[in-house]
Amino acid sequence: MTLWEFHIVFPEGESQEIQHRLAIGDIVDCNGCPLPLPLPTNRMLAYRVSRVRTLEERGLSRILHYLDQLSATELLEFT
Repeated sequence: MTLWEFHIVFPEGESQEIQHRLAIGDIVDCNGCPLPLPLPTNRMLAYRVSRVRTLEERGLSRILHYLDQLSATELLEFT
């Protein structure tokens, strides 16, 4: 039996467990929840999934989603 864990890794190196898998390019909030597009404003804290890594151990698979913080200028294309 294999257990699955999903984590988001912030640019500073801190990580947080989430309950679901994300795809590369997804725009998420600080809790790892995908943001609905179009965004209401470009003045919000948002991250883009830049890389996904899988660590496998005996009986445990850990999926790490690395995040990059988006600037207000970058968020303009999603408003």
